[in-house]
Amino acid sequence: MRQRQLEIILEQVQAFTSPSAAREQYTTSAPIAAQLLYFAYMRGDIAGLTVVDLGCGTGILALGAELLGGIATGVDSDERALEVARANAKLLGVQVSWLNSSIESFEGSFDTVVMNPPFGAQRRSSDRPFLSKSVRVGKVVYLLHNAVVNGFVRCYLEPHRVTDAITVKLPIAHTFKFHKDAVRYVDAIIYRIEVVL
Repeated sequence: MRQRQLEIILEQVQAFTSPSAAREQYTTSAPIAAQLLYFAYMRGDIAGLTVVDLGCGTGILALGAELLGGIATGVDSDERALEVARANAKLLGVQVSWLNSSIESFEGSFDTVVMNPPFGAQRRSSDRPFLSKSVRVGKVVYLLHNAVVNGFVRCYLEPHRVTDAITVKLPIAHTFKFHKDAVRYVDAIIYRIEVVL
């Protein structure tokens, strides 16, 4: 499957029915999800491997990983989001394991972590539990994060090795009352991190 084909399929993924601003429940756009996942796929970090999407929301990264031949698990603490994720899996005809768990209590061992965690815009430091957990449960991590905190992300994840950092324009659609624009573009980075054991 090519990246564009993956993107077209992921365009079908339904968004949150009642998103929470406090949880920073923004939908990851299909083009950005496809870019992150296809990059991981081309690096040999998806097909035939166990992949976990931490804070999966409505499941776009877990679903895409499964479509690219991964054995995917989606983890989220919001059962309503997981209901949408299950419906999305049925819509796309893929099998993903969905787990309702807080990031703090989740445990496991996976080949690859994919995630678009909260950026910490609504609740300061809300990204930290995701960053910490990702390098505990995965061998390699693909992370989408706000470019403004690039220095922090790199320092926080030491001694783990950032092998790649791809700058992208992340579209944030008008989701909450405090949003002024129909779509706002945020400078973001797709990181590939190799976990140092």
